[in-house]
Amino acid sequence: MAQILAQIGRDHYRTILNTATNIVVADEPKENGGNGDGFSPAELLASALGTCTCVTLRMYADRKNFALDKIEVTIIFSRDSASNSSSLQRSINLVGDLTDEERQRLLQIANQCFIHKTLSNPIHIETALIPKRATA
Repeated sequence: MAQILAQIGRDHYRTILNTATNIVVADEPKENGGNGDGFSPAELLASALGTCTCVTLRMYADRKNFALDKIEVTIIFSRDSASNSSSLQRSINLVGDLTDEERQRLLQIANQCFIHKTLSNPIHIETALIPKRATA
């Protein structure tokens, strides 16, 4: 299970993201009123797919001893507010001495990464408001 704590003070719109072991700064770009100090929320979403794709392909290629030297994944995330729909375009560049069969197998494996599966299926979000704490 992944868990993060997102915190924002009065900064517009700099957000600190904490896990048990890491800290990341997220922010809105300047054109949206932020300072551009970190990844935007859309970039974080696209990053999850890009990272998961890279890691999944690396693990598989290593296990199969494929001559895969480098993996480059470009993700383009776009949102259409009018139709309330989103789109992710993923381009994968596999660098190495791979056969056509190995390349096709790696494409199949890329589609099996858990973030791809998560984003391709219904997502249920449950939100709860933490009760107000009594002040001392």
